[in-house]
Amino acid sequence: MAISRLIIEHFRNLSAVDLEFDHGFNFLVGDNGSGKTSLLESLFYLGHGRSFKSSVTTRIISYDQPHFTLHGRIQEQQHQWSVGLQKQRKEGNTIVKINGEDGNKIADLAHLLPMQIITPEGLNLLNGGPSFRRAFLDWGLFHHQSAFHSAWASLNRLLKQRNAALQHSYTYDDLKIWDIELAKLAHQVSQWRADYAEALRTEIEQTCQLFLPELEINVSFHQGWDKDSDYADILRENFQRDKHIGYTIAGPQKADFRFKSNGLPVEDVLSRGQLKLLMCALRLAQGEHLMKQKNRHCIFLIDDFASELDENKRALLAERLQQSQSQVFVTAITQDQLKQMQPEQHRTFSVVKGEIKLLNS
Repeated sequence: MAISRLIIEHFRNLSAVDLEFDHGFNFLVGDNGSGKTSLLESLFYLGHGRSFKSSVTTRIISYDQPHFTLHGRIQEQQHQWSVGLQKQRKEGNTIVKINGEDGNKIADLAHLLPMQIITPEGLNLLNGGPSFRRAFLDWGLFHHQSAFHSAWASLNRLLKQRNAALQHSYTYDDLKIWDIELAKLAHQVSQWRADYAEALRTEIEQTCQLFLPELEINVSFHQGWDKDSDYADILRENFQRDKHIGYTIAGPQKADFRFKSNGLPVEDVLSRGQLKLLMCALRLAQGEHLMKQKNRHCIFLIDDFASELDENKRALLAERLQQSQSQVFVTAITQDQLKQMQPEQHRTFSVVKGEIKLLNS
């Protein structure tokens, strides 16, 4: 899977960009604020329908423009797709086209573009709340289990309906209609998460040994309620407490995927540099697992490659990325920061005040 061409119109400070990329490594070099991270953000937006930097669309659309537009050409082995996404300022509408056809959804784009992002802010996967780690698991399930997205969407809809109904329910019988289907979906989603977490565990631990050989990293999945209890029983038993606080306190919406070193949470014992290496290991392990199981390459976006990594660790990360045979986009302030990473074939782009030029081919 690779993005061979990208056209950008009115995305942050990138007013008019038309680039062709290498199917391997692509380097974006420029000063802070030049627009190199905005290019990564546009790629991420094309694959996720959202930004990794801001939830406010009006901050992403160039000043005084009615919308931004992204067009991409995607290639995978002998297959090719043209994709387009437009986000409008006035109504906030999103238009998605695949091969020129309307009526597509963001999920259709996401399926075409399995994508991992590694940024200095990405440490929230490790030191942030459980929602970041659930998203990590659910990304994998979205690409591995065809029925997951529909079940996950139904589960979230039922949870919202149940939480709203709690305000008007006087006895548990008033909620039974929600809980029968909710319990069934909760067990299914949680079983998928548990199976995927277990399948990924060995690869994560092996990759962590390569990146952090001085540490022993252990991973564990927690489903969000007592593993020996039926979720339907939990919902019934917690009714009064749920009603009092106004939402469903236990369930798959509380699941977590935890990482420990020497029995302690990693965020309590690892340095920032070690946390970044662990985060890189997690993203790489997940992308490589997708390749092994589904024969699909993940696209890696790496912002500020040199941040908090010494030369040896940069070289190690670069070697592992090359071995993955994935398409990789990397930003750096200077080309010197990339000297450990540059394979024989790559493309390097200079980014200056929103203008992007190819330096080599």
